[in-house]
Amino acid sequence: MNKQLDQLKIGDKVFNSRLMLGTGKYRTPTDAINSIENSECEIVTVAIRRLPTDLKNDSTNFLNQLDWKKLWLLPNTAGSQTAEEAIRMAFLGHELACQLGQEDNFFVKLEVISDPKYLLPDPVGTLKAAEFLTKKGFTVLPYINADPMLALHLEDLGCATVMPLGSPIGSGQGLNNLSNIQIIIENATVPVVVDAGIGTSSEATQALEIGADAVLLNTAVAQSKNPGQMAKAMKLGVEAGRLAYLAGRMDKKHYASASSPLTQISKYY
Repeated sequence: MNKQLDQLKIGDKVFNSRLMLGTGKYRTPTDAINSIENSECEIVTVAIRRLPTDLKNDSTNFLNQLDWKKLWLLPNTAGSQTAEEAIRMAFLGHELACQLGQEDNFFVKLEVISDPKYLLPDPVGTLKAAEFLTKKGFTVLPYINADPMLALHLEDLGCATVMPLGSPIGSGQGLNNLSNIQIIIENATVPVVVDAGIGTSSEATQALEIGADAVLLNTAVAQSKNPGQMAKAMKLGVEAGRLAYLAGRMDKKHYASASSPLTQISKYY
């Protein structure tokens, strides 16, 4: 498959990779850099709260070692408990993108999370922040529960994607919300990105096989025993899932069907 014929379009940007990677929880900066390189991702998400205000001149931050001509920053409002906090973080995210030479980058991964125990997204706060930011020209990628109706409301507001969770952030439980995610995919006219809960490459494959447009990962790679190797596995898993989805799986049957027909015997036997 020619990747350029099957690109992921978010807002006015197109990407060849359908894997997005986070930058938190790595044991070392080297692990983070190697994982990003091995994944061949193009979108890298960073929690705005963890960045210095003068990122460009901070030589100790590994983000300055990445090639931002090849990568696209996805600022993340993680840690915001209210819509107002998330909105403020989004504007800071744009300023940080400008420091990396991406003046036209108004992408924001919108997270509003007021639940400290399970870290489940706040649907009301998310809707409020999304409405404001889309009107201000941001390309909003909202992180949500796997709620099909909420996904439709966010799409109606002008969000560039919807990002339902597979299971709680960092849990590695996989696609516990599979049925609802399938409904979201069925109804969406914007890309659906499965975000949170994926623990290994087979789960990333499953997300793409059912029609998700991309996955966003962090903990599954960062906390694996070999992050660079897991990042490559995730890359291959996403590619395999997309190929399988495009190919179209066979219909399931309730009975066996011989793969070698018995009606014609080859002349060689």
